[in-house]
Amino acid sequence: MKFKKLQLIFTTVIVFSLVLSGCTKSTSSDVTDTSASQTSAAGESTAAVSEAAYPITIKHAFGETVIKSKPERVATIAWGNQDLPLALGVIPVGVSKANYGVTDNSGLLPWTLAKFKELGVDNPVIFDDVAGLNYEAISDVRPDVILAAYSGITQEEYNLLSEIAPVVAYPTQPYQTFWRDQIVMDATGMGMKAEGEALVSELEAFIKEKTGNYPQISGKSAAFFYFTPTDLSKFYVYLPSDPRAAYLTDLGMKLPESVAKLAAESNSFALEVSAENVDILQDIDIIITYGNDKLLGALQADALVGTIPAVKRGSVAVIEDGTPLAASGTPSALSIPAATDDYLRVIGEAADKVK
Repeated sequence: MKFKKLQLIFTTVIVFSLVLSGCTKSTSSDVTDTSASQTSAAGESTAAVSEAAYPITIKHAFGETVIKSKPERVATIAWGNQDLPLALGVIPVGVSKANYGVTDNSGLLPWTLAKFKELGVDNPVIFDDVAGLNYEAISDVRPDVILAAYSGITQEEYNLLSEIAPVVAYPTQPYQTFWRDQIVMDATGMGMKAEGEALVSELEAFIKEKTGNYPQISGKSAAFFYFTPTDLSKFYVYLPSDPRAAYLTDLGMKLPESVAKLAAESNSFALEVSAENVDILQDIDIIITYGNDKLLGALQADALVGTIPAVKRGSVAVIEDGTPLAASGTPSALSIPAATDDYLRVIGEAADKVK
């Protein structure tokens, strides 16, 4: 396949600094105040816990992590990892500040905040992790395990975190952990693998039930894009290794052949495509992207991007940028039940325009 201007993106920092899509590298610099009683209670399960055999060994990108005994104090960093213990009734002793999609001053996405409150915690410990990992703050919560199955931590960061507590890192590549793997890996690190696997099954059944209400979506080819409205000379296509793109197949859509071919040429999660090469994207029924109510008009008015069939007919699901719904595109244990209805509604409206 020959392209005039096609650039593979191998550095996660470049793409994440551009898209601001809720998956920027998680770091820490601050801790939100919390009461002593809540801190002492954090990490205790309100649900029945299966008996796990110790030690537990978890393989990941940096080698192996050994969990010698049942963790009582669970800390999480990065994106979505905090939702798994909460979904299983375990209160984390500290979590990363949500860096995308928060529309209040809570520092947490609504489904995470709601679950904390449901479990009796009004002021959870939140690591303000925008400027860089604050190892002292993480150490202060005295974790027995640090969950980071979906993250972008480096080898150096992993090593430093491991001096505080055992770390559950991502399987192979940064920010390329699918929601099922995130749940099972994090749950395994908590000594609750069986509960994690059961939760995966419950969420799969939930998704199947919800997608059944949108038959117009089933079988449509779909791809997740990122456009910069002020510069449509290039744009990004998320590849199947990215959880956002992979989640579309969970919702009943299929991977376009054009995107599959692009993925075969890259080991990254996203690809920058020049607008001069839009002819390779003719087989996409639905485009999902971040934006606002002016984006579709801008795309259709562009001399090159406007020729993409999905753009021309308006089968573009625009998820309002910076909102919780946009954040839910990277699914987690709590975002799936909280946001799937709204997510499907927006995609369903785009699917209605496919002839």
